[in-house]
Amino acid sequence: MLLNRLLLLAGLAATLAAPACTEKPKEVARLPIMGERDVVPRADGGPADTVFATVPRFRLIDQAGQPLTNQSFAGRAYVADFFFATCPGICPKMQGELLKVYHQFEKDPRVVFLSHTIDPAHDSIPVLKDYAQRLGIADASRWHFATTGAHGEPTARDTVFQLARAYFTAAQPDKEAPGGFAHNGTFALVDDQGHIRGLYDSLNPTEVARLQKELPVLLAEIDSRKGGAAKQ
Repeated sequence: MLLNRLLLLAGLAATLAAPACTEKPKEVARLPIMGERDVVPRADGGPADTVFATVPRFRLIDQAGQPLTNQSFAGRAYVADFFFATCPGICPKMQGELLKVYHQFEKDPRVVFLSHTIDPAHDSIPVLKDYAQRLGIADASRWHFATTGAHGEPTARDTVFQLARAYFTAAQPDKEAPGGFAHNGTFALVDDQGHIRGLYDSLNPTEVARLQKELPVLLAEIDSRKGGAAKQ
Protein backbone atom coordinates (compact mmCIF):
# COMPACT_ATOMS: atom_id res chain seq x y z
CA MET A 1 0.00 0.00 0.00
CA LEU A 2 2.78 2.40 0.95
CA LEU A 3 4.63 1.60 -2.27
CA ASN A 4 1.53 2.23 -4.36
CA ARG A 5 0.92 5.54 -2.57
CA LEU A 6 4.50 6.65 -3.19
CA LEU A 7 4.25 5.74 -6.87
CA LEU A 8 0.99 7.67 -7.16
CA LEU A 9 2.51 10.76 -5.55
CA ALA A 10 5.59 10.54 -7.77
CA GLY A 11 3.42 10.35 -10.87
CA LEU A 12 1.36 13.32 -9.76
CA ALA A 13 4.49 15.37 -9.08
CA ALA A 14 5.89 14.56 -12.51
CA THR A 15 2.63 15.65 -14.13
CA LEU A 16 2.60 18.97 -12.29
CA ALA A 17 6.26 19.63 -13.08
CA ALA A 18 5.92 18.90 -16.81
CA PRO A 19 5.60 22.02 -19.00
CA ALA A 20 2.13 22.63 -20.36
CA CYS A 21 1.72 21.61 -23.97
CA THR A 22 0.23 24.60 -25.71
CA GLU A 23 -0.11 25.25 -29.39
CA LYS A 24 1.30 28.47 -30.73
CA PRO A 25 -1.39 30.68 -32.20
CA LYS A 26 -1.40 30.51 -35.96
CA GLU A 27 -0.14 33.63 -37.68
CA VAL A 28 -2.74 35.35 -39.82
CA ALA A 29 -1.83 35.29 -43.51
CA ARG A 30 -1.16 38.76 -44.92
CA LEU A 31 -1.32 40.22 -48.39
CA PRO A 32 1.49 42.52 -49.55
CA ILE A 33 1.12 46.30 -49.32
CA MET A 34 1.41 47.95 -52.73
CA GLY A 35 3.27 51.16 -53.51
CA GLU A 36 6.17 53.09 -52.13
CA ARG A 37 7.21 53.11 -48.50
CA ASP A 38 9.20 55.52 -46.37
CA VAL A 39 11.53 54.77 -43.48
CA VAL A 40 10.93 57.40 -40.81
CA PRO A 41 13.42 57.83 -37.93
CA ARG A 42 11.86 57.75 -34.48
CA ALA A 43 12.26 60.74 -32.16
CA ASP A 44 13.17 58.46 -29.26
CA GLY A 45 16.08 56.95 -31.19
CA GLY A 46 14.41 53.53 -31.46
CA PRO A 47 14.18 51.42 -34.61
CA ALA A 48 12.92 53.44 -37.58
CA ASP A 49 9.26 53.08 -38.56
CA THR A 50 8.25 51.94 -42.03
CA VAL A 51 5.37 54.04 -43.37
CA PHE A 52 3.46 52.54 -46.27
CA ALA A 53 1.67 54.55 -48.95
CA THR A 54 -2.07 55.06 -48.58
CA VAL A 55 -4.83 56.23 -50.90
CA PRO A 56 -4.68 60.06 -50.99
CA ARG A 57 -7.42 62.16 -49.49
CA PHE A 58 -10.55 62.37 -51.64
CA ARG A 59 -14.05 63.76 -51.56
CA LEU A 60 -16.71 62.18 -53.78
CA ILE A 61 -20.49 62.15 -54.15
CA ASP A 62 -22.25 58.84 -54.83
CA GLN A 63 -25.44 57.94 -56.72
CA ALA A 64 -27.54 58.63 -53.61
CA GLY A 65 -26.10 62.14 -53.32
CA GLN A 66 -24.10 61.16 -50.25
CA PRO A 67 -20.60 62.58 -49.69
CA LEU A 68 -17.75 60.09 -49.46
CA THR A 69 -14.28 60.61 -48.01
CA ASN A 70 -11.51 58.28 -46.93
CA GLN A 71 -13.13 58.18 -43.52
CA SER A 72 -16.27 56.67 -45.06
CA PHE A 73 -14.27 53.47 -45.61
CA ALA A 74 -12.21 53.44 -42.41
CA GLY A 75 -12.28 50.10 -40.64
CA ARG A 76 -13.49 48.20 -43.72
CA ALA A 77 -12.04 46.69 -46.86
CA TYR A 78 -13.18 47.99 -50.22
CA VAL A 79 -12.74 47.19 -53.89
CA ALA A 80 -12.26 50.16 -56.22
CA ASP A 81 -12.42 50.55 -59.98
CA PHE A 82 -12.81 53.26 -62.64
CA PHE A 83 -15.46 53.35 -65.38
CA PHE A 84 -17.81 55.66 -67.27
CA ALA A 85 -21.49 55.18 -67.95
CA THR A 86 -21.36 55.46 -71.74
CA CYS A 87 -18.33 53.18 -72.10
CA PRO A 88 -18.88 50.84 -75.07
CA GLY A 89 -15.64 48.95 -74.51
CA ILE A 90 -14.42 47.13 -71.42
CA CYS A 91 -16.78 48.60 -68.80
CA PRO A 92 -19.72 46.20 -69.27
CA LYS A 93 -17.36 43.21 -68.94
CA MET A 94 -15.49 44.81 -66.06
CA GLN A 95 -18.59 45.66 -64.04
CA GLY A 96 -20.06 42.25 -64.77
CA GLU A 97 -17.00 40.64 -63.21
CA LEU A 98 -17.13 42.96 -60.20
CA LEU A 99 -20.79 42.05 -59.82
CA LYS A 100 -19.71 38.45 -59.17
CA VAL A 101 -17.45 39.60 -56.34
CA TYR A 102 -20.19 41.87 -55.00
CA HIS A 103 -22.70 39.02 -54.81
CA GLN A 104 -20.17 36.88 -52.94
CA PHE A 105 -19.79 39.55 -50.23
CA GLU A 106 -23.13 41.34 -50.56
CA LYS A 107 -24.19 40.51 -47.00
CA ASP A 108 -20.80 41.14 -45.42
CA PRO A 109 -20.69 44.64 -43.87
CA ARG A 110 -16.89 44.46 -43.70
CA VAL A 111 -16.65 44.90 -47.48
CA VAL A 112 -17.74 47.86 -49.64
CA PHE A 113 -17.42 48.58 -53.36
CA LEU A 114 -16.46 51.91 -54.96
CA SER A 115 -16.67 52.70 -58.68
CA HIS A 116 -15.34 56.10 -59.82
CA THR A 117 -16.57 57.67 -63.05
CA ILE A 118 -13.81 59.08 -65.24
CA ASP A 119 -16.39 61.17 -67.14
CA PRO A 120 -17.75 63.48 -64.44
CA ALA A 121 -19.00 65.99 -67.02
CA HIS A 122 -21.56 63.48 -68.29
CA ASP A 123 -22.07 61.10 -65.38
CA SER A 124 -24.28 63.18 -63.11
CA ILE A 125 -25.89 61.84 -59.95
CA PRO A 126 -29.07 60.75 -61.85
CA VAL A 127 -26.91 59.04 -64.50
CA LEU A 128 -24.94 57.17 -61.83
CA LYS A 129 -28.14 56.18 -60.03
CA ASP A 130 -29.62 54.82 -63.26
CA TYR A 131 -26.37 52.95 -64.00
CA ALA A 132 -26.39 51.33 -60.56
CA GLN A 133 -30.04 50.34 -60.89
CA ARG A 134 -29.43 48.74 -64.28
CA LEU A 135 -26.73 46.64 -62.63
CA GLY A 136 -29.22 45.65 -59.94
CA ILE A 137 -27.58 47.63 -57.13
CA ALA A 138 -30.36 49.04 -54.95
CA ASP A 139 -28.30 49.82 -51.84
CA ALA A 140 -25.87 52.68 -52.47
CA SER A 141 -24.21 52.08 -49.10
CA ARG A 142 -22.92 48.70 -50.33
CA TRP A 143 -21.68 49.74 -53.78
CA HIS A 144 -20.99 53.42 -54.41
CA PHE A 145 -20.92 54.81 -57.95
CA ALA A 146 -19.20 58.11 -57.36
CA THR A 147 -18.11 61.31 -59.05
CA THR A 148 -15.60 64.06 -58.37
CA GLY A 149 -17.80 66.54 -60.26
CA ALA A 150 -21.27 66.49 -58.73
CA HIS A 151 -21.31 70.29 -58.62
CA GLY A 152 -19.67 70.98 -61.95
CA GLU A 153 -16.18 71.37 -60.54
CA PRO A 154 -13.88 72.44 -63.41
CA THR A 155 -11.05 70.27 -62.10
CA ALA A 156 -13.21 67.17 -61.63
CA ARG A 157 -11.70 65.22 -64.52
CA ASP A 158 -8.11 65.98 -63.57
CA THR A 159 -8.92 65.04 -59.97
CA VAL A 160 -10.29 61.63 -60.88
CA PHE A 161 -7.36 60.90 -63.21
CA GLN A 162 -4.94 61.69 -60.38
CA LEU A 163 -6.94 59.44 -58.10
CA ALA A 164 -6.85 56.65 -60.68
CA ARG A 165 -3.06 56.81 -60.75
CA ALA A 166 -3.01 56.47 -56.98
CA TYR A 167 -4.92 53.19 -57.41
CA PHE A 168 -2.39 52.08 -60.09
CA THR A 169 -5.04 52.45 -62.78
CA ALA A 170 -4.47 54.03 -66.19
CA ALA A 171 -7.18 56.48 -67.28
CA GLN A 172 -7.02 59.40 -69.70
CA PRO A 173 -8.91 61.13 -72.49
CA ASP A 174 -8.31 59.53 -75.87
CA LYS A 175 -10.26 60.55 -78.97
CA GLU A 176 -9.29 57.29 -80.65
CA ALA A 177 -10.59 55.09 -77.81
CA PRO A 178 -14.19 53.85 -77.67
CA GLY A 179 -16.23 56.48 -75.84
CA GLY A 180 -13.38 59.00 -75.82
CA PHE A 181 -11.50 57.61 -72.81
CA ALA A 182 -8.73 55.04 -72.54
CA HIS A 183 -8.54 53.10 -69.30
CA ASN A 184 -7.65 49.65 -68.07
CA GLY A 185 -9.84 47.37 -66.02
CA THR A 186 -7.88 47.18 -62.79
CA PHE A 187 -9.63 46.29 -59.56
CA ALA A 188 -7.83 47.58 -56.46
CA LEU A 189 -8.30 45.94 -53.07
CA VAL A 190 -7.90 48.43 -50.22
CA ASP A 191 -7.62 47.63 -46.51
CA ASP A 192 -9.11 49.29 -43.44
CA GLN A 193 -6.14 51.66 -43.17
CA GLY A 194 -6.17 52.88 -46.78
CA HIS A 195 -3.34 50.65 -48.05
CA ILE A 196 -3.74 49.01 -51.44
CA ARG A 197 -3.31 45.29 -50.86
CA GLY A 198 -3.99 43.78 -54.27
CA LEU A 199 -4.37 44.65 -57.96
CA TYR A 200 -6.38 42.47 -60.35
CA ASP A 201 -7.07 42.49 -64.09
CA SER A 202 -10.87 42.52 -64.34
CA LEU A 203 -10.77 41.10 -67.88
CA ASN A 204 -8.97 37.96 -66.73
CA PRO A 205 -11.27 35.45 -64.95
CA THR A 206 -8.29 33.94 -63.14
CA GLU A 207 -7.45 37.34 -61.68
CA VAL A 208 -11.04 37.91 -60.58
CA ALA A 209 -11.03 34.50 -58.92
CA ARG A 210 -7.81 35.50 -57.14
CA LEU A 211 -9.55 38.59 -55.78
CA GLN A 212 -12.40 36.41 -54.51
CA LYS A 213 -9.88 34.21 -52.69
CA GLU A 214 -7.73 37.01 -51.32
CA LEU A 215 -10.52 39.20 -49.98
CA PRO A 216 -11.25 36.77 -47.11
CA VAL A 217 -7.52 36.74 -46.31
CA LEU A 218 -7.60 40.51 -45.92
CA LEU A 219 -10.79 40.36 -43.84
CA ALA A 220 -9.15 37.88 -41.46
CA GLU A 221 -6.20 40.27 -41.06
CA ILE A 222 -8.55 43.18 -40.35
CA ASP A 223 -10.47 41.11 -37.80
CA SER A 224 -7.24 40.13 -36.06
CA ARG A 225 -6.14 43.75 -35.96
CA LYS A 226 -9.44 44.85 -34.45
CA GLY A 227 -9.29 41.96 -31.97
CA GLY A 228 -5.82 42.96 -30.87
CA ALA A 229 -6.88 46.58 -30.41
CA ALA A 230 -9.88 45.50 -28.32
CA LYS A 231 -7.64 43.56 -25.93
CA GLN A 232 -5.38 46.54 -25.27
